[in-house]
Amino acid sequence: MRMSSHALVTTAAVALAAALTTAAAPAPAPAPSSSVRTAFTLPGSKVYPEGIASDPRTGTVYVGSYADGTVYRARPGARTAEVFLPSGTDGRRTANGLRVDARGRLWVTDSTAGVSVYDTATGTRLARFETDPAVPHFVNDLTITPDGTAYLTDSVRAVIYRVTPAQLRAGSGPLAVAYDLGRHITPPPPGRFTLNGITADRDGRYLLTVDMTAGELHRVDLRTGALSRVTLTGGDLKAADGLQLSPTGTLRAAHNVTNTLTRWQLTPDGTRARLTRTLTDPSLQMPTTLAHTPGRTLVVRSQFDKDGPFTPSTGTPTTFSVAAVQGL
Repeated sequence: MRMSSHALVTTAAVALAAALTTAAAPAPAPAPSSSVRTAFTLPGSKVYPEGIASDPRTGTVYVGSYADGTVYRARPGARTAEVFLPSGTDGRRTANGLRVDARGRLWVTDSTAGVSVYDTATGTRLARFETDPAVPHFVNDLTITPDGTAYLTDSVRAVIYRVTPAQLRAGSGPLAVAYDLGRHITPPPPGRFTLNGITADRDGRYLLTVDMTAGELHRVDLRTGALSRVTLTGGDLKAADGLQLSPTGTLRAAHNVTNTLTRWQLTPDGTRARLTRTLTDPSLQMPTTLAHTPGRTLVVRSQFDKDGPFTPSTGTPTTFSVAAVQGL
């Protein structure tokens, strides 16, 4: 049955709220709040940011609004971000996962439709890839491998989409499924999100994606297509949203409803991960994702529970911002 765009958005919002409500992360001792401070603020009273990307060439940081699709830009040293792509640009309704690729192009997922690619110098849209509107979906996060291929998670369908460099050069097309994890993941309760954050190792050998409801980490071998679960030691990844994997094998995760950040050390083959650091702090304000840069980790403070997509609301939002965390 074909679903309208409104129905898809409503279904996704309900699923998001349900996933956030029921998920639970590890419960370690809280870390001192002094390790969390504000890096920069985001203009607007209803921003509800979700995604973040850092351009290593320029130091510029981009943040997307789940509420209306605005993409903000914070230049190095800026205390307040500016609007880079206004709400509704090219029909974009949300801005979830963000990444800057090796050529400086900004990828922005729209959970209701697919993914668009923009020139960071001009804001011009370079390409767009769309999901089938007749199939329920929630395009969430993405990662880009060294060969320029983008992989994107769908939190409703439990699939990973793929956009190749050749498709990017073509400029448009359908968002095609590369890997279906529907029969591989732990069956979720009805209406719950599954796959969320996704990252890749520096050599492009494998992908890692988190099932935020089951708290499991899944590995996709990009050479063979084999699917496996990563063995986790010391904790789990319940409520885990955004992921980032460093070249040294350090995996960082943001756990949204528990205001928690975790750090894991992976084995060289990415089949095992050991919890090495946990930071829980209410000042993280429901962190959805992160971007680790030299000397600090930038964390998106979504405030989804403050009159946002999380229900019931626990109050009104304060100034929206991105946090800087030391020592993660």
